[in-house]
Amino acid sequence: MALLNLEIPAGVFRNGTDLQSMGRWRDANLIRWIDGTMRPVGGWRTRSDTATAAKQRGMFTWSDNSSDRWIAVGTYNKLYVYNSAGTQSDITPSGLTPGREDAIAFTGYGGGNYSSYAFGIARPDTARIQPATSWALQPWGEYLLANNADDGKLYEWQLNTAVVAAQVANAPVSNRSIVVTDERFVMCLGAGGNPRKVQWCDRENNTLWTPAATNEAGDLELQTNGQIMAGTNVRGQTLILTTTDAHVANYVGPPYVYGIERVGSACGLAAHLAYQNVDVGCFWMGVHAFYGYTGGGVQELVSDVSDYVFNDINRAQISKAFAMSNGNYGEIWWFYPSSAATENNRYVVYNYVENTWAIGSLDRTAGHDSGAFRQPMMASATDLKIYEHEIGFEYDTLSPFAETGPIMMGAGDRVISVVEMIPDEKTQGDVNATFKTRFYPNGTERSYGPFGMSNPTSMRFTGRQIRMRVDGARLSDWRVGINRLDTIAGGRR
Repeated sequence: MALLNLEIPAGVFRNGTDLQSMGRWRDANLIRWIDGTMRPVGGWRTRSDTATAAKQRGMFTWSDNSSDRWIAVGTYNKLYVYNSAGTQSDITPSGLTPGREDAIAFTGYGGGNYSSYAFGIARPDTARIQPATSWALQPWGEYLLANNADDGKLYEWQLNTAVVAAQVANAPVSNRSIVVTDERFVMCLGAGGNPRKVQWCDRENNTLWTPAATNEAGDLELQTNGQIMAGTNVRGQTLILTTTDAHVANYVGPPYVYGIERVGSACGLAAHLAYQNVDVGCFWMGVHAFYGYTGGGVQELVSDVSDYVFNDINRAQISKAFAMSNGNYGEIWWFYPSSAATENNRYVVYNYVENTWAIGSLDRTAGHDSGAFRQPMMASATDLKIYEHEIGFEYDTLSPFAETGPIMMGAGDRVISVVEMIPDEKTQGDVNATFKTRFYPNGTERSYGPFGMSNPTSMRFTGRQIRMRVDGARLSDWRVGINRLDTIAGGRR
C-alpha cells in the first residue's frame, strides 16, 4: 500500500474539458484559499429589514465629518440612503427620469430604420440592447454625488434625510457616468450626450463648468471608436474605460489641466459597474476576458475559469454585472447573470494576492467593500434587502463545498483501490468528504460517502479516476489542507 498525497493547488480551474482539470479543484461554492489552505467564506446577516422597491444597481458606503455612516443605493427609478441603524430614506431627486430594471433588446417593430427589411424576411441579429440602469455613486467631501446614464443629470445629496438629492447647478446633462478625481475635480463622462466627451468642473467647485483663464474647468474628447462606460482613480491617475479600450487622464495643470493617454486596446468594459479599483490597480470584466491596469499598460488576466464564466453569461443581461472588492482577503468579486437566468445569480472571484480564482452561486445585485462599516455590504436580488457579509457562517439555504477534477495514479491506465483516508483538517468533524469514481472519462460515475473526517477514515472503493468533494458539515471556520489516501495500485482491469 502507498499513500497518495492530494496536493491540490489552490483555486478553481474550470477551463477546457473535465480531464484538463486533473488534479485541480473544478467546482466550488462559498470557498476561498488562503496560504494554500481551503476555508469557507464568511456568512451574512441583514443590515436593514427595509427593502427597496426594485433591484439595487449601485451601492456606496461612506462616513461624514461627524463619523456618521451611510449606505447609498440606487434602483432604476429611485435613490435611497440608509443610516448606520438601517433606517431607509428616499432621496430620489425630483424629476428623475426612470430607466430600466432589465436590459431591453430592440428587435421588434420600431427596432430599426423604417423599411430596412423586406416583408416576411427574418431580421438579422443586429439588435441594439438598452442596458439595465445602474448608478455611479461618488463622494464629494462628506456629500454624495450620483448619476445614471438613463437620466443623465448630476445630483448631490447633503446628508439631510428630509431633503432629496438636488441637481448640481450648471453641470452638464445627458452624462453616462461620473468620477471624482484625486485632484478634486468632478468629471462627467460621456458629457452632454457625446459618448466620447470628458468634461470637468473647476477644482473643488462642482457648480463652475465654463472654462476661463481664472479657473481649471475644461473638457476633451477621447480618440476612441467606443463609448465611455466608467472612470475610477488608479495610483494617481484617472482611468477611463470605454466599450473598446482604456485611457488614463493625468493632471498637467493649466492651461490644458488634463492630458489623455490610451493605455489599452480591445479591452472594453462589459458593464458600467463591472470594474473595481484597489490599492494595486484596477480590474474589470470585459466581454470575453478579465483585465487589469496597475500602471504602464492594460494586461489581460490569465484566468483559470474564463471558459466557464464567459460561456455561462446571459449576454442580453450582462449590463447587470458588477464588481466589488473584499480588501480583507485581497479579492475582486464579479456577480453576473448566468445563461439560464435574467438576474445576477453567479459570481467569480479573483484573489490578486494569491493569484487564484473561485466561482460560486449567490444572488447579489450591488455591493461595496468594508471601510465605513466593518464588513462588506451587498444587496440581495431575492428580498431586495441589504446584507452585511463575512459575519459568522450562516448561508441561508446554501452551503460551502469544493470538488476536484479527476485524480489518477500515473497515466491513469491502472485501477486504484482506496482503503482509508488520513485527513488534514483543522478540527476533525467540521467537513465531510465524498468520493466519486469512474473507469473511463465521461463514463458512469459511482459515489461513496459522505465520510466524516477522522484519523484515519476507513473506506473502500475502486476506480481509474477519483474525484473528491469536500462539504462543510458544521457552521464553523474550518480548514482543509493536504489529505492523504491509502491506496493499492491494481491492474488495468
